[in-house]
Amino acid sequence: MKPAVVLHYAWFAARALGVLRPRLGPVFRVEGRAVALTVDDGPHPEWTPPLLDLLARHDIRATFFLIGDRVRERPDLARRVADAGHVLGNHSMTHPHPFAGLTPGSIEDEIAGAQDAIAEATGVVPRVFRAPSGNWSPAVLRAAARHRLTPVDWTVNPSDWRSPGTAHIERVLSRSRPGHIMLCHDGGGDRSQTVAALAHVLPRLRARGLTFATLG
Repeated sequence: MKPAVVLHYAWFAARALGVLRPRLGPVFRVEGRAVALTVDDGPHPEWTPPLLDLLARHDIRATFFLIGDRVRERPDLARRVADAGHVLGNHSMTHPHPFAGLTPGSIEDEIAGAQDAIAEATGVVPRVFRAPSGNWSPAVLRAAARHRLTPVDWTVNPSDWRSPGTAHIERVLSRSRPGHIMLCHDGGGDRSQTVAALAHVLPRLRARGLTFATLG
């Protein structure tokens, strides 16, 4: 198993056991009978608009973790996300891998660059940060803290970035329980499966009495 994956699950286990307070590690849960939908790697000209339309139809707000370079390319889409009432998060400037393997200066540049790009395009200064691929380290957490960003991870991951099939994405997301943070993507490839799966999952979760929370 890759070190980044091991670290991700170590953080998750420590939070679940109450070893870490939220300020010392990434956030993995929301409060109450809510779930949180998070969307990474956008904005994307083909997949962000239909996802926004779907969320609007169900009157659901999500947290979009945006990549700075993609915001520079399509500031209009970043503004549309913000204008629809969704929370904007920082997902680094260029989404490099492995993020925790960068020098402290490069980590700082990635976070600061995305903060600037998102703020310039939308007038919104992000308050939450997700490391690319959830690749956390003490240096990454310190850099996020310097920008007063709350680090956010996830609890439900359908690996939709792999395009595993609409049925798989739908099945995994439908297992979400109160407090869970769901991970989805609107950038980085063909996200038609994600949009199609969410069209079924969102009303299903609502029918179970779950509400939708945003982060930050």
